[in-house]
Amino acid sequence: MYQAESGFTLVELMVVMTIVAILTAIAVPEYQQYRARSFDLRALSDLRNVAIAEEAYFLDTERYLSCSDSACSVLPGVVALSQGVTLQITASSTSFTGTATHVQGTGKNYSWDSIGGGLLR
Repeated sequence: MYQAESGFTLVELMVVMTIVAILTAIAVPEYQQYRARSFDLRALSDLRNVAIAEEAYFLDTERYLSCSDSACSVLPGVVALSQGVTLQITASSTSFTGTATHVQGTGKNYSWDSIGGGLLR
């Protein structure tokens, strides 16, 4: 007697592979967007932390400090910037402005103006 073997047909396997490919095509771009936005938030967080440190520095020295990238670690409370963040602070005797961006982010550039009320949108 002949006994039929059980298993998946080629058509069933092709349907499953097609469904997986469609789900992957949808999920991968969404994941990349979430990841880029999280890098942007690192830049924003570092800019806010350095702005607060600038104010603390001003309370101690009565002046603001111009700095960029790792040189900003001389400010009180700033140990290091997040990896990939580019930060530039330009100070005058009564105010400072700053910009920050992340190389792996969406390209958004965050700006801070101490006279203008802080974060600029």
